[in-house]
Amino acid sequence: MKVLGWLVLVGLMVGCRTAPETEEAPAEELEAPEKREEGEVDEEIVLPEGFDVQGHRGARGLSPENTLPSLEVALDLLVDTLEIDFHLSADDWVVAWHDPYLDASLCRVPEGEEGLPDPDELPPMHEDLRVRSLTAEQLSRYICDRNPDVERFPDQAALPTELAGDEFRIVTLEEIFEFVAEYAESPEKTAEQRENAARVMFNLETKRVEDRPDFIDDGFDGEEPGVFERQFVEAVEAHGMEERVMLQSFDHRSLWAARSIAPWLTLVALDREIETPFEEFRDRGVSVWSPRARLVTEETVAAAQDAGLQVIPWTVNDPAEMERLIRLGVDGIITDRPDLLVVYRR
Repeated sequence: MKVLGWLVLVGLMVGCRTAPETEEAPAEELEAPEKREEGEVDEEIVLPEGFDVQGHRGARGLSPENTLPSLEVALDLLVDTLEIDFHLSADDWVVAWHDPYLDASLCRVPEGEEGLPDPDELPPMHEDLRVRSLTAEQLSRYICDRNPDVERFPDQAALPTELAGDEFRIVTLEEIFEFVAEYAESPEKTAEQRENAARVMFNLETKRVEDRPDFIDDGFDGEEPGVFERQFVEAVEAHGMEERVMLQSFDHRSLWAARSIAPWLTLVALDREIETPFEEFRDRGVSVWSPRARLVTEETVAAAQDAGLQVIPWTVNDPAEMERLIRLGVDGIITDRPDLLVVYRR
């Protein structure tokens, strides 16, 4: 398998260390793998044809989340899908960010910048730092290059990339589509990387929370599409990305609402617990069941796939857990560390 430039760079930086497990996959719930040398993979495991390697928030384990440099790192590693979170700005732009508020653990105001609420000076979850309280232009002026948890993400580095440089800012969905299109034409990338970028999928998450409507705050009634769903669909259609976009959410009402105005939309049901029958998901138009990794067993994989759903768990950063899931026959994996997953392509 071809080793990509970024993978080589990361290997040199971290001595081929593997990332620690995330909170989504506690060690006590994993099957104990055979002992092997650091950096070694099970040579018997090969990703099957069509296996979906999804870069979580770009490549969060290697570069600051949901930023263009993080997306570029993921593209350099030839991910099949870019997984990205979205909120709504004060002026109704769909913007790539995970949390409903800006936080000092991730973002800062550039030196000399005036007129922006400062996460370093305001308490967490201050109203002035709410994404919905800030315009897309204001959000774009923050620098979000901080590592929120060095213990969880020891190999994350705010390194400039070839195309995005050091623009660790909050961007719109439209800017992401434009950046990936630019990447697909860039002479700075290999032919393989360009071809992959020209077909890469987008797994885009609406960050609605059913009992916290203030997080998106667009008057969504749980049935009719809100401003978020309408702006999302408009952006996708304007860029002709209907065949390359999936919409995912823990608030499944957002999926049904978006599908009502975009029947072409591929739906992904995120799950923390198994509460909805797989057949019901299928009948509502869901194509992918995306559970917490610990919910994935031989039985749940079989039941979901028998109902016609793909199974793509989140968020898996430990190679032993990746191997367990691949053996169980999942259809893909969402990971902060796509560099640790692509090595199984042989």
